[in-house]
Amino acid sequence: MQEPESPLIPSAWPETSSPVPPATLPPAPEEDPVWNGWDVVLIAAITLFSIFVFVLATTFVVQKALYRRLPLMEVGKFPLVTVIAQLLAYVVVFAFMVWLVRVHYGRKFFYAMRWKWPRGWWRYLGVGVVLSISLQAVANFLPMPKELPIDKFFQTPAEAWVLSLFGMSVAPLMEELFFRGFLYPVLVRRLGISGGVALTSLGFGLIHAPQLGRAWAPVLVVFLVGVALTVVRARTKSVAASMLVHMAYNGTLSLALFVASGGFRHLEKLNQ
Repeated sequence: MQEPESPLIPSAWPETSSPVPPATLPPAPEEDPVWNGWDVVLIAAITLFSIFVFVLATTFVVQKALYRRLPLMEVGKFPLVTVIAQLLAYVVVFAFMVWLVRVHYGRKFFYAMRWKWPRGWWRYLGVGVVLSISLQAVANFLPMPKELPIDKFFQTPAEAWVLSLFGMSVAPLMEELFFRGFLYPVLVRRLGISGGVALTSLGFGLIHAPQLGRAWAPVLVVFLVGVALTVVRARTKSVAASMLVHMAYNGTLSLALFVASGGFRHLEKLNQ
């Protein structure tokens, strides 16, 4: 009787002329964050709510401590009150961002955020300087309003210093974390790079519209800034790189105002 062939005997294995090719898998998306669009919406909502709450709280404290004779609404319009409230709100928002990534999703925050410090980081500062000078040159050919709501932040030297320092440090950090860190990769995953760059830049421009009087010319300039920052983020895959460009851009504007006003001592020259 012939014994059945054992599957463990090599001679019993089926012969093949070529190895079976591995299954073809779709390429992993370049941007695939652990968070989703609803998380981005939640961050935006928490930001708006926190700013609202801290504006009320800061206004109340400042009015009771320093300006008892002034109406609460008038104190709330002080530029320094707005900046302090925004700074406190950003602390809350940053804490939530870290909690969302580290605790809720169990990932390292700066790794998930693609916070890669770029080589030759000073070059990105140079890009920010060139970008600022170039777009200010473009702005000279646009119908820019003579007065903007943001001008009220430059009425006194103290206000000018505080806003300049805030605009070169905290503001670029938080705006880059939100727009280029959280929002951009979610949009790219759904719409592709072109759609991600366009919508991220549009949102960046619109968020600055209130302080620019919703005038189309200055909003267009900020939109173009957003395009440049988002392209840097797309090419380098680094939020730190776009933040450096952002800081240098704002810093160049502040330096120009500093020089034009004689070290913020003659701010009236800015409106001449």
